[in-house]
Amino acid sequence: MHIAFLTPEYPHSKTSDSAGIGTSIKNLAIELVKNKHTVTIFVYSEDANEVFEEQGITIHKIAYKKYKILSWYLYRKLIQNYINNIIQANQIDLIEVPDWTGITAFMKFKCKLLIRLHGTDAYFCQLEGRKQKLKNHFFEKIGLKSADNITSVSEFTAIKTKELFGIKKKIKIIHNGVDIHSFSTSNVKVTANSILYFGSIIRKKGVLELAEIFNEVIKKNSNAQLTLLGKDVVDVFSNTPTIQCFMDALTDEAKKNTKHISHVPYEEVQAYIAKASVIVLPSFAEAFPMTWLEAMAMGKALVTSNIGWATELMIDGETGFIENPKKHQLYADKISILLENKELNTSFGKNAKQHIASRFSQAIIAKENIEYFKSIIQNK
Repeated sequence: MHIAFLTPEYPHSKTSDSAGIGTSIKNLAIELVKNKHTVTIFVYSEDANEVFEEQGITIHKIAYKKYKILSWYLYRKLIQNYINNIIQANQIDLIEVPDWTGITAFMKFKCKLLIRLHGTDAYFCQLEGRKQKLKNHFFEKIGLKSADNITSVSEFTAIKTKELFGIKKKIKIIHNGVDIHSFSTSNVKVTANSILYFGSIIRKKGVLELAEIFNEVIKKNSNAQLTLLGKDVVDVFSNTPTIQCFMDALTDEAKKNTKHISHVPYEEVQAYIAKASVIVLPSFAEAFPMTWLEAMAMGKALVTSNIGWATELMIDGETGFIENPKKHQLYADKISILLENKELNTSFGKNAKQHIASRFSQAIIAKENIEYFKSIIQNK
């Protein structure tokens, strides 16, 4: 098969910033190549046009172009025409596109179109309790309607998206996977009483709740240290940096034991995860987060939120704890247990690593995707 991906992000030094969607696409693309399939990546809204190869994958950067009028439509047509030329020239069988802001609205490709639900703008707006731009909802609805098939990275995301857009099509659930061989904590000494949050510093990730939670942790354990690793985002409600809102919510004692690191290269994030005693991920809005998969693959004990997707990935009381981030004291108590009980902490970490290896390794998830792709292509 020849599978293509159209995406706003892909992790590479030549492309713009990338996050979880880009990582999940790259993980799958690498496994497809390992299984003797051909993969082409189209990354839109880039700074220039360029084509290059890496790890057997052909990557096309498509530069953003602004028009005097109807840019939203004409740029879509530019992307469509560019890709259709490649589809015909290279016999692409299927193109996969994420659902975010409905980029495929008003596009028609000369091969099967699969949309993968990583979470629409409408989905995240509902989870965050904020109003969505009407144009984004319109584009997402048109894009989903035009798809030949739809898959989702979690059952929770599929159910919510069906409700939001009145989707009647069957949605195939295929979770994100992670390359378990790329993550290791060997020969790394864990720092006692260390707590790590990694990801964007943003309200929807539960960061502001984490401030209140850490206030409770520090009351019980004055040696606890919290590190936030990630890029700061302007808060949508207060219009101020989220890290400022976070710091303002801390007690003086908690503030002394907190540090924020804005950015480190992706390959260095693992070192921070490896050194941490406990990983905290209290997010309110995810689909099936790569950060959770990666931390678990490294054998770390997690305390996460308990919303929807969490029960599809975490096993409460075995791979870590799940808790409502708004229940600050209960969440803090779970963190304190893992800081104090090294034996339980280690046990949870081992269970987490085994759980990922047996259910969410990229090799297993890739096989599910390959069979699904074949069924779509063969269903002419």
